[in-house]
Amino acid sequence: MKLLFSYTFRNLAVRKLTTGLTVVGMALVVFVFAAMMMFAYGIEKTLTDTGSDDNAIFVRKAATSETVSLVMRSDATLALTQPEIALSEDGTPIGVAEIVILVSGNKINTDAAANVIMRGTTATAMTLRPYIRLEGRMFTPGTSEIIVGRSASKNFKNCQIGGKLRFAERDWEVVGVFDAGGSGFDSELWGDVNQVQQAFRRTIFASVTMRLKDPGQFDQLKQRMETDPRMTVDVKREKEYYAAQSSMMAGFISIMGIVISIVFSAGAMIGAMITMYSAVANRTAEIGTLRAIGFSRFRILTVFMLESLWLALLGAGLGLLAASFMSFVTVSTTNWGSFAELAFSFAISTNIIVGSVIFAIAMGLIGGFLPAVRASRAKIVDSLRAA
Repeated sequence: MKLLFSYTFRNLAVRKLTTGLTVVGMALVVFVFAAMMMFAYGIEKTLTDTGSDDNAIFVRKAATSETVSLVMRSDATLALTQPEIALSEDGTPIGVAEIVILVSGNKINTDAAANVIMRGTTATAMTLRPYIRLEGRMFTPGTSEIIVGRSASKNFKNCQIGGKLRFAERDWEVVGVFDAGGSGFDSELWGDVNQVQQAFRRTIFASVTMRLKDPGQFDQLKQRMETDPRMTVDVKREKEYYAAQSSMMAGFISIMGIVISIVFSAGAMIGAMITMYSAVANRTAEIGTLRAIGFSRFRILTVFMLESLWLALLGAGLGLLAASFMSFVTVSTTNWGSFAELAFSFAISTNIIVGSVIFAIAMGLIGGFLPAVRASRAKIVDSLRAA
């Protein structure tokens, strides 16, 4: 077996040009496959990181997102009196009823209009999400001051500290920029809930978010709230709720990426097949010699399959290396769940790495199989005569 490996490596090194071209072709396909998977995973991770396992969220029954959820004031008041809610040091519940509105903003680079989420909330939102870091200061309750997420500040005009935005017939002054750790909140604007309700003439809320005393009490809270005849709400863990927002979009992108990669892989497999057929044709005498000294047909088959496999693994490594640099890229797109702008970064995971390697191996094995079979079926006499 050691001889087989050394023989395989030597032949790959001798054919530098064809080996290099085949590896590059496979690497490009792996890059496309991994990049598309990273794109979908980046969206999923951004929205999943938006929630916390310690928090529960109440939305209108069957509402697909906060932008279409309507929670009545009476339901919000009742929700914030539940015994499972954690209490602050002064004994008040750690929970907040929030309103979510879509407003229009102009992007910095293109001046194109895009929807941005305006979240009416209170200072309790910071307690619910302690990982958020604020630059500047919190908005003052009762005023038209807002704070903006880091991504919104980078992507939209007048969203920097000191800037002013005009919507709902008011000027809203930016007094702070917050960093929510790359979550979906980074693409939002936050202001005082009462002022947002007044400006947009709304008397309802979109959701109620609360900190649980014990995450293990979630099921009993959910059962009681969803069966209460006075309320029409769905109760979900915050992390699961925001993760569900990404399922349709991430699933579509993943399927599209797989289809595109399969189409591109046909070219890479043909390239591998041509390379291996060329190798078989140029090494007819070597194949005859190996058979003459006792190598079985199976071992000859194994030699050429190993060569094709190594080409695939080299392509996988190069493609994944190139794709890894995409993790430094931040892009924005429309979140299909909320129809608002969502900024996110490409993200890589172990599953993406493993999937890309398996995809490359499949290309290599399929592309190298027929040439390997041809080599293994070569007759000793004919191979030696060709020399």
